[in-house]
This record gives sequence, C-alpha cells and structure tokens, in this order.
Amino acid sequence: MPIEYPQRQDRASAAAKGRLGSTQSDSWRFALFCLGIYIGCWLLAAVEPYHRRDWLLENLLVFIAIPYVVFQQWKRPFRPATNVSLLLFLCLHAVGAHFTYSEVPYDAWAQKLAGYRITDLFGWDRNHFDRLVHLAYGVLVFPAARELYARRAVASELTLTLIATQFIVATSAAYELIEWGAVLVVDQDLGMAYLGIQGDVWDAHKDVLLASAGAIISAVGASVRHATSAHSRSSD
Repeated sequence: MPIEYPQRQDRASAAAKGRLGSTQSDSWRFALFCLGIYIGCWLLAAVEPYHRRDWLLENLLVFIAIPYVVFQQWKRPFRPATNVSLLLFLCLHAVGAHFTYSEVPYDAWAQKLAGYRITDLFGWDRNHFDRLVHLAYGVLVFPAARELYARRAVASELTLTLIATQFIVATSAAYELIEWGAVLVVDQDLGMAYLGIQGDVWDAHKDVLLASAGAIISAVGASVRHATSAHSRSSD
C-alpha cells in the first residue's frame, strides 16, 4: 500500500482549493455578465413603455426579486445554466412589462421576419405571450429554486425536485392572487392592463397550470440528467 506523504497531501489539497477558487471566480464573472445583460434589457424596456403605470406594477416584484438573487449570488454563485435560465425569464418579463402582456406584438414581428402571423398559423383568438411567460416561469425558474433548496437542506434528489416544483406552483398561485388584489385597489384601466385576462374567465387557472407544467418539464429534465450522471459515474 503506497504511503501518502504529508507534503504530497498538502500540495493536492492546495491544488484542489485552487481549482475550486478558479471555478467560483469564473461563475462569479458569468453571473455578473448575465446581470449586465439583464440590466441592459431592462433599461431598454423602461424607455417609453406602452403603459407606464402598468410597467411599474409589473416591475414591483422585480425590484424585490433581483436584490435577493444578487445577494444569493454574492454568497455563492448559481451554476451557469441556472443563470442563463433566470436571464431568459427576466428578459421575457421585461418585454411583457414594456408592451403589457396582452399587447406584445409578436404577430407583427413574425409577419416582418417570416411573412406570416403566429396567431393565424395556430388559429388563436388572443395574445398568448402571457401564457408563454407563465410556462417559462416553471421551466426557467425551477433550476434556481431547486439549487437554493439544495443549499439549505440535506435531501434526496427526489425531495429537492418535489420541493422546487411545489415552490413554482405556490408562487404562481400567489402571483394570481396579487393580480386580483391589485385590480381591487387600482383604477379600472390600470387593473385591466395589469390583469390581462383578455376575456378568459379561466385565465388565472390556465396560468397556474402552465407554470406547473413548466416546472414538471424542468423537473423531468433534471431527473434525467441526474440519472444519466449517476450511471456514468457508476460505469467509471
């Protein structure tokens, strides 16, 4: 049996710490890069929004969420894939807040780029950008929720996945209640712009369902990746 000399162990430990420090430094830089892109996107979306008061309402939760995310990143940066997911979701939300969710002109964009309207292609009778973002909330925020819970609790992969999924469902439902409460407080014009139900009495239910579906999609993807990684390690 080979003897591990203390000096070798010290050098190995120092090398491991160096690699960890380098990885954390790279993760920090990437997190700052993503934050910079989002700030640029947010500033562009803040210029002459369609409905200034609705834009402010849409961003109230952003003003709370971003400092919290930055604080968590300061303690320990998220994985690069998690940061990309958060960046995509936040940029989608910035677009929705700029135009109001029910008026995002994706049909005009598609007509200009591809020569057809998405609404005509699918036979829709409403603007579905809000539905896209609710689905994206489940898919793209799930990784961050799961990663945060993993830092706080020693739990199985299944438990972490279930907790993160429940977080998405609960916060999605809470957001619908916040929308309902806002409509009761603000004037009708602002309330309708913020609510954006477009005549669908089941709008809130569908939004929560889509967020839940998005979380399940992301959960299945995370489980498959974990199983594949575990299989690769066992094969080695």
